[in-house]
Amino acid sequence: MSFASPLFLWYFVPVVLVALLATPRGWRNGVAAVSSLLFYAAGAGVGTLLLLSLMAINYSAGFLLEKDRLTAADRRALLIGTVGVDLGCLVVFKYAGFATAQVDAVARLFGGGVEVVQIAQVIGISFFTFHHISYVVDIYRGERTALRDPMSFIAYIAMFPQLIAGPIVRYREIADQLPQPRQHRLDDIAAGFPRFALGLSKKAIIADSLGPLVTACFDTSTQNMTFAIAWLGAIGYTMQLYYDFSGYSDMAIGLGRMLGFRLPENFARPYSSVTITEFWRRWHMSLSRWFRDYVYIPLGGNRHGVNKTYRNLFIVFVLTGFWHGANWTFLVWGLFHGALLIVERGYQIGAAPAAQWARITRRAGTMLLVVVGWVLFRANNIDQAGTILGHMLLPDFVGVGDVVGQALTHQRLLILLLATTIVFLPADQVTGPLLESSRSRTAFGLRLAVMVFGLPYAAILLASGTFSPFLYYQF
Repeated sequence: MSFASPLFLWYFVPVVLVALLATPRGWRNGVAAVSSLLFYAAGAGVGTLLLLSLMAINYSAGFLLEKDRLTAADRRALLIGTVGVDLGCLVVFKYAGFATAQVDAVARLFGGGVEVVQIAQVIGISFFTFHHISYVVDIYRGERTALRDPMSFIAYIAMFPQLIAGPIVRYREIADQLPQPRQHRLDDIAAGFPRFALGLSKKAIIADSLGPLVTACFDTSTQNMTFAIAWLGAIGYTMQLYYDFSGYSDMAIGLGRMLGFRLPENFARPYSSVTITEFWRRWHMSLSRWFRDYVYIPLGGNRHGVNKTYRNLFIVFVLTGFWHGANWTFLVWGLFHGALLIVERGYQIGAAPAAQWARITRRAGTMLLVVVGWVLFRANNIDQAGTILGHMLLPDFVGVGDVVGQALTHQRLLILLLATTIVFLPADQVTGPLLESSRSRTAFGLRLAVMVFGLPYAAILLASGTFSPFLYYQF
């Protein structure tokens, strides 16, 4: 069930909110838990059994991982075993087909072959796996205690606003919000709904409008690829992905607020960054924080010399790449960003310089590198990525051809041009938090524009059946 589907918007959300408002104090987490499981089951089917099984394992392990319940050695063994089960399920259901396909390809070089495993991917498994790991690790470290109420645990792991595509909520970030039997307030709905409407507008008006154009560009054959098509596809996807994913995050944070929860921010104007390091502090921030706390720092972070710091960055970005999907393009994309971070550290390329011209130059250079990376991310395979990047370097003045030309309507061109203005806006003016919490005139004007213009137009587009699944649903 997509956030941008009529079933979700016109039926599911209203019913959940009415149930929350009508439910006695202390039952709120139960409503959130049950509605979240129903939401997941509607889209995942039998995958719900895997989610329930993993929740049972991690919920049970949480009690035993608290200090003084087991010996130190047993607690460590239990943590390793629980995390191993979580990661094992992720590997099997997400990567088994890819891994066996690679083995089969190598075996065929020597006249052999193996059967390629075909396993249906479980939707949202990358996200709820990371939530489970955060839960047991934070308890093991003594940073938080285990949840006694199973409804509170389910509400954390399966909360429908963030279950399918984030933000990735570390247990420590939400633990203090879970046990209290909150009296649901209309103020939460009033604060969360404009944020939700902002995300819906980003998705339906901008991202979905650019989708057919981007698809036409990336589906262009090698023989018909041109300089113009390559750049149009690269820039179009750069904007489509941002507005699609940040739109989803806005909707998730808004929905969470309407349920009475404060979910962490996930984007902070990433295309305004002056370095790749800054980009990763602003793009998919919840993923960056998760890898920092549960991989980078446990590996030693930057505490043991330059070489080990580089090693740790390399490991983190290999994992970041493969976390996004079972394809060599994601690995190359992760290595590309990891290499850029290592270069920035090696040459001590830090914050924005004081000179205006230097800031503009650095910002443009960073944006160019990000666009190149998104080509690797979006391409179906390495060969296609190489073809597009190669044509981006070779001006040929041929044009876009008939297929892309038909997709490049005046409306889509206008939307693309307006979407790219995000690159030129100040880095400190982040729209989502401003709209949700500020009482300034700017925030009031933004809320008015979203509610009066953005939301009705998005609703018209959705009613006409033009919506498409969120891009991050595939991860």
